[in-house]
Amino acid sequence: MPTTLDTRLLDPSGNEPGLVVDVRDERRALLLDLGEVERLAPRQLLRVSHAFVTHTHMDHFAGFDPLLALGLGRVGRLVLWGGPGFVDQVEHKLRAYTWNVVHRYELPMVIEAHALGADGSRVHARFDSLHRFERRDDACEPAGAADLLHDEALFAVRARVVDHEMAVLAFALEEKARLHVSTERIAAMGLATGAWLRELKRAVLEGRPDDTPIELAWHDRAGEHADRRTVGELRPLVLDTLAGRRIGYVTDLRYTEANVEQLLRLLDGVDLLYIESVFLDADREHARRKNHLTARQAGEIARRLGARHVVPFHFSPRYRGREAELQAEMRAAWTAGQGGPPAARSAAA
Repeated sequence: MPTTLDTRLLDPSGNEPGLVVDVRDERRALLLDLGEVERLAPRQLLRVSHAFVTHTHMDHFAGFDPLLALGLGRVGRLVLWGGPGFVDQVEHKLRAYTWNVVHRYELPMVIEAHALGADGSRVHARFDSLHRFERRDDACEPAGAADLLHDEALFAVRARVVDHEMAVLAFALEEKARLHVSTERIAAMGLATGAWLRELKRAVLEGRPDDTPIELAWHDRAGEHADRRTVGELRPLVLDTLAGRRIGYVTDLRYTEANVEQLLRLLDGVDLLYIESVFLDADREHARRKNHLTARQAGEIARRLGARHVVPFHFSPRYRGREAELQAEMRAAWTAGQGGPPAARSAAA
């Protein structure tokens, strides 16, 4: 079954942090962390509409500069989310450059920066190339707001603050309903697939009225065709609706009960969990000093969350060539005493 959000690690080896999220049918992408983004082809980077940054250590934020350099004159809007003080840090990044000609670019760029405080407060600002990226603040939100950062028809993004001897954001990506298109039923209606399916999917996900018109256009061997149908006519014939997945991205945190409690509030029962597994448990004391998880601790957290699938990443350079040991240690802790991971047990049942 195709998913709404296709996820993959920025670094396939799992050593460097970062997650790439392709939004199916939207020709755009999200980034979780801005690390070594040059690993992506320029055409992929130019699709990035939102970036969600856990924290501003260099390996998680240094990629802002190449993303900005590539997007100038090519990308009209970029949305950024980070933790406490993040808007100020984006401002400092932009102030470090001289913008004496950027206001003349044919396509202006607006950067929307948002910061989630440890108390739930929000700070919002805009930086517009037409005004040489001068900061313009939007209304702030007081403490105690919900954990929802971003919400649209296809997905939502939530976050909670965890402790890394500094505030770090852990993220949850929530797919809305997944829509399956039946090509057989489309053919039976005398139609063919086309760009109109994207509009139909969005109409269904947004709950538009049944009498909402959908303009159909497609091309086949007989030539060009056009038709108009309603959402009510098309929905039951071409779409099956399944529940969306919940995807977690967790990195750079201490192994404490307080952090686990935050993750349980955000990611209990998560379908797919990306979690740092920086050190082997034999180096647990070193992990404690560095405020990182061992692979065993990551697996224990995954087990407590009831994660159905787990992908470890952000391995320490001291284990280059030994990544399989970290993966095995995480998996052993995740499945300990369960007779297999939750996904396997569900399939067996």
